[in-house]
Amino acid sequence: MSTIAPAAVKPLPEWRRFRFPQSLYKYGAVLGAAGFIWWSLDFLRIDVERLPGILGRMFDVLSERYWPPQVSRVMESGYIEAVVDTFQMSYVATVVGILIAIPLAWFGSFNMTPSRRYLYPVARMIVMSCRSVHEMIWTILLVAIVGFGMLPGTLAMTMFCIGFSGKLLAEAIEAIRNGPVEAIRASGANELQVFVFAVLPQVRVAWTGIAIYTWDVVFRAATVVGFFGAGGMGHYLRESVQRVESQEVAAIVLSIILIVFAAELVSAWIRARISRAIA
Repeated sequence: MSTIAPAAVKPLPEWRRFRFPQSLYKYGAVLGAAGFIWWSLDFLRIDVERLPGILGRMFDVLSERYWPPQVSRVMESGYIEAVVDTFQMSYVATVVGILIAIPLAWFGSFNMTPSRRYLYPVARMIVMSCRSVHEMIWTILLVAIVGFGMLPGTLAMTMFCIGFSGKLLAEAIEAIRNGPVEAIRASGANELQVFVFAVLPQVRVAWTGIAIYTWDVVFRAATVVGFFGAGGMGHYLRESVQRVESQEVAAIVLSIILIVFAAELVSAWIRARISRAIA
């Protein structure tokens, strides 16, 4: 007597599967997020109907007030010197900030800190404090303390760099493998030797990328801190805005975009070259 094999049951597509209660939680979270967005738009009185025409109105304003850009403004020797000053400010702030962030990242990594009771909370508090305050606010505070010039801008960028890179460096340490650390410790090494010979070899590639990316971000922020009295390219932007020279503003903004784009290409190239050399 022959038996007929039952037909193979095809699995349902992923989008048709419903697993209780996991799917209920997932769809509930999506509906809750959509409801919160709708409530926020209504509470903030955001007129959504005006959004479709915003691009057209923006084009009209740019074409009437900001076009054509006054290129001669950005070709002046003073502005070119301001560009160089901005590069120097971002470079110095990045180097000093990362040098300070490295020990803070070591002390602030939960798995490798020499003291979880004392050093860990102190290091985390310093990094969190530098990251919590926006770089523009740091600039305003430091300008009020030390006066106008490149010094408050450099200090503000350094504080920003400590908070930005310190968190990323610490997270890279917390992601390392524990085997080499235990092997070095078993040989009788102290905490510093463990950090140098077991931690650094594992994080050097990640730290190199973080350092270059930090400079990229710091340079972008340094282009506008001069708007608050810290010198550099932002100083010229503030002067043009105050004099309502819209075409000069357009030229300066375009120059900032081009310089940041060039810095992005250079940083990506350096990051790729160093990563291949270290790996």
